[in-house]
Amino acid sequence: MTRSATAGDLPDNADGCSRPHSLITGTSTGIGRATALRLAALGHHVYAGVRHSADSPRPPDRSPGTITPITLDVTNSAHIAAAADLVDEHTAGAGLDALINNAGVAVSWPLELVPVELFRRQLEVNVTGQLAVIQAFLPAVRHARGTIVVVGSVGGRITLPFAGPLNASKSAIAALAGSLRQEVAPSGVTVVLVEPGSIRTAAVDKLERDARAALAAFPPQGRALYGQPYTATTQAALRRERHGSAPTGRCRRHRPRHPRPPPTCPPPGRHRRTPARRRRATADPPPGRAPAESPGTALMPSGGAPQPFPTDRSATGRP
Repeated sequence: MTRSATAGDLPDNADGCSRPHSLITGTSTGIGRATALRLAALGHHVYAGVRHSADSPRPPDRSPGTITPITLDVTNSAHIAAAADLVDEHTAGAGLDALINNAGVAVSWPLELVPVELFRRQLEVNVTGQLAVIQAFLPAVRHARGTIVVVGSVGGRITLPFAGPLNASKSAIAALAGSLRQEVAPSGVTVVLVEPGSIRTAAVDKLERDARAALAAFPPQGRALYGQPYTATTQAALRRERHGSAPTGRCRRHRPRHPRPPPTCPPPGRHRRTPARRRRATADPPPGRAPAESPGTALMPSGGAPQPFPTDRSATGRP
C-alpha cells in the first residue's frame, strides 16, 4: 500500500503542531476539494484523502494552513488504518478537530436492471465506507472533542426515478448520522449532516459518461421499457447539476419572509370562543325544522337507527 505522505514527509512543525487538524475524504473534486482549500486558508492542517495523489488540492502560496495528501480509498481497510496511524503520530495524541466524510459515488440505473454488484458498490462507498472511516477516527475526534461532518444529499429526503441506488445510500447515511449524533453527544463530539442540492462540479461529466454507459448496457427489452424516460430524466438531472451552486458557495439558513406568530392560549379560566359556523352546526334547530344529518350517516329510515355510509365498493353496487 502506498500513500502520499509519511511521518518523515510532514512539515517541520509536525511535532507539537499547534494548528487545528482536519481530515477530509474525497478531496479530488467538488465539495471535498473546496472544503480542503477553505480550511487551509483558515489555518488548518488538512489531511486530504484522495485515491490518486496527483488529484490532491494544493493550497496557495502563503496560506496560513497546510494540506497533506493521503491515499485513502474508503473501501480499503488498509488505507483507513494507515491514515489513522499517520494522524495519531503527527498530532501526538492531541486528537482530530474535524472529520469530514465527503467521499461518494452515484449510480443511476432502473432498479429492475441495475447489476446487484453495482448496487453493492454504491452502498459500500456511500455508507459502509463512511462508517469504517468514522470508526477508525472517532477516538481521535473524541479526544479533541471535535466535529464529524457527514456529507449527504437532498436525495436522502426525496426519491427520483432511476436514482434509487443513490437515494437509498443517502437515506441510509442520514439515518446513520442521526443515530451517531445521539450516541457520541455525551462525549462532547458534534455530528453535523449536510444535505446539499445541485452542485456544479467536474463530476457532472463523469455522471454523463456513466449514464451513457448504463444505457448502452441495458438489455433490448429493458431499453424498450426504460430507454426514453431514462434518457429524458438523466438529461434533466445533468442540466440541473451544470446550473447548480458552486462548491465554494456558502449555504444560508432559510428563514421565512413572514414567519407565523406563535400560537396563543386563552387565559386561565376562559375558553376560546367557538367559531360561528361550528356554533350553528351544534345548536338546537329552530322549532319545526328537522335536525341536520350527520356527515357520517345516510338517511335515517322512519323508526329505524341511522345507517352508516358504506365503506367498501361492494356495498355500493359499483364495480
